[in-house]
Amino acid sequence: MPRIQNARIPKMTASPLFESLELPNGTFLKNRLAKAAMEESLADYGQVPGPRLRTLYRRWADGGAGLLITGNVMIAPDALSGPASVVLQADTDIAPFREWAEAGRSKGSQFWMQINHPGRQVLAALGEEAVSASDISVEIPGMSQNFRKPRALTEDEILALVERFATTAMRAEEAGFTGVQIHAAHGYLINQFLSPLTNRRDDRWGGSLENRARFLFETIHAVRARVSSRFCVSVKLNSADFQKGGFDMSDAKWVVDRLGEMSVDLVELSGGSYESPAMQGRDADGSSTARREAYFVEFAREVAQTANMPIMVTGGIRSRDVAEEAIRNQTGGIGVSVLGLARAMAFEPDVITNWQNGKNLRVDIPEVRWKNKRLAGFASMVLAYVQLERLSLGKTPNKGGLPFLALMANQMKTRKRTQAYRKWRENRA
Repeated sequence: MPRIQNARIPKMTASPLFESLELPNGTFLKNRLAKAAMEESLADYGQVPGPRLRTLYRRWADGGAGLLITGNVMIAPDALSGPASVVLQADTDIAPFREWAEAGRSKGSQFWMQINHPGRQVLAALGEEAVSASDISVEIPGMSQNFRKPRALTEDEILALVERFATTAMRAEEAGFTGVQIHAAHGYLINQFLSPLTNRRDDRWGGSLENRARFLFETIHAVRARVSSRFCVSVKLNSADFQKGGFDMSDAKWVVDRLGEMSVDLVELSGGSYESPAMQGRDADGSSTARREAYFVEFAREVAQTANMPIMVTGGIRSRDVAEEAIRNQTGGIGVSVLGLARAMAFEPDVITNWQNGKNLRVDIPEVRWKNKRLAGFASMVLAYVQLERLSLGKTPNKGGLPFLALMANQMKTRKRTQAYRKWRENRA
């Protein structure tokens, strides 16, 4: 028996997925697998983290990831991606955030806070004004009425939002998080400035790519000026908007090259927006299973050839062999450094430990195959939300949920959370 055990150990530990990674600021990830950001929608009253978020992230910490990234933490109380989003600003009580950070770091993982502003992607039901780079509305067939038409931000308002990003990052470090991820993807505010589809400005914040990227670059400079050198600053960037005339892969390459001059510790590549949700997966194109699982990897490898920081890619990975291929298949030793797991971590929180021990090498995730692909994608996301709620209550995932019932339950919860949010805003006013 000892000889058999010794023979197995190298096989389980030789995987490149479980090598440590040194980041540019000198800190380390204990392995190359990250729990990527997912919208948890689990804030307590007052838009602060409570017992559910602590339980959820302690569970994920037990799962062995080298890096945990929170879902959206919003920089302003009037600009939420959902009614149960967490908000962290200058006057927020830091105590619940310290408890959240302690839970996420409990097993030696880096724990980063994703900081964000939704811009025009804010639900009308929340009762707040929508703002963006320009006054371009969200256009989703059958759903556009759920979003208010935004107005264009003034220069003073842009500078104030840059300062809010920096303040939230500073407070995240104060709470005990080890880094932040600035969300510049998925059609949120910074992505709205980057994309020519939503940025029609003719001042120094619009027009050329350099001007459209100014909001992102100024935010990074402001954040870095307010945090310590050992605090990680990362960016989530679209590889493309996947819409004609939008932010594209050549734009992304240029931005990543510039980020290499700004003390950025990691760039995560994703893609899409509410209007073109590529981040939900592209599994209807007839491509191979492996190709569908890692649909941003090929571009990430290309970007990594010239990047001055590690590149992380997230998008559909659910099996260890695909993950290892994404890490191993490199040119000249340069390639994807970190792989983000999202829905796989919702349906199997121990996926990373299992892979390291050679067990359950593929996560079985239920797919919703309705004719309406957009509605099917939303239903798939809601099924993942259900798993997050179960985990936050100390329960195990339930892969047998019915999509239609999950959608109905989600709508009811959203209405209740919207009422709680609006009451909180009224009380603050």
